Amino acid sequence: MIRHRFGFTLIELLIAVVIIGILAAIGLGQFHTAQIRSRDAQRKENLSSVAKALEMYYNDHGRYPDNLVWGSSLEDDDGQGTIYIKDLPNDPSAGANYFYQTDEESAGYYKLYAYIEHGSDRCFAEGGQCLEDGYSDTDCGSGRLCRYCLASPNASCDDE
Repeated sequence: MIRHRFGFTLIELLIAVVIIGILAAIGLGQFHTAQIRSRDAQRKENLSSVAKALEMYYNDHGRYPDNLVWGSSLEDDDGQGTIYIKDLPNDPSAGANYFYQTDEESAGYYKLYAYIEHGSDRCFAEGGQCLEDGYSDTDCGSGRLCRYCLASPNASCDDE
């Protein structure tokens, strides 16, 4: 009498589950890294947009604004009604923020800072620079030093 076997043995099922678990762990790890890199790319793009708005402001006023309020618009302070950027972007991570610095006396330069999450990202895009240990005297939220800097054409991120 010939018996036909239907289904899988316990060993076959365990092997299949282990293989699926390994593939899922690899996929989820890569997904997390992709999310971090995506947020870092968004930060760089946000600061690039703000830099363009600051340059337009400088062309009209001969100086950069004294401060920026993230989440609000950058407008003329002389009543002309010109809007340079509708909404100054916020950092894509909760608890993180961008940092703006200018010369208090003449407002002749600016530096924009962000915290880059991916430590091995060299991030020399759009003229920006990275400092893995962070830039001193900056705060990008939760007491973290900012790692990414984008400066006006007449300044350098290396200047203290």
